[in-house]
Amino acid sequence: MRLSRSLAPVTLALALVLSLPYDAECHARVPSGHEPAPQLFGASCRTTVRGSHVVTYCHNPYVDTDRVRLHIECAQWWDIDTDTAPADIGPALTVRLSGRCWKGVRAVWVSHQKMS
Repeated sequence: MRLSRSLAPVTLALALVLSLPYDAECHARVPSGHEPAPQLFGASCRTTVRGSHVVTYCHNPYVDTDRVRLHIECAQWWDIDTDTAPADIGPALTVRLSGRCWKGVRAVWVSHQKMS
């Protein structure tokens, strides 16, 4: 008698699950063995600062075109910060960007924009 009382809830739960429509059941994802490839993007850039002059070379090893800009923040408050014109780098291409401050350079960075 004790055995049938412990099986009653299990039997009821099984009957409820089997009576659910197919769309209401949980669907487990079966791994295909391959993960989706990450979307690789972005040119790699080498920047050199010599005094008040800045030069950067950016190379794009990927398929998508990368639009890059060089941004220069000058050290002196009266010196004008500069941004270069955008340059589109296609696959397997390298571009050179340069700029300068009148005195010293405080910070330099390159921004990237994906072109589709």
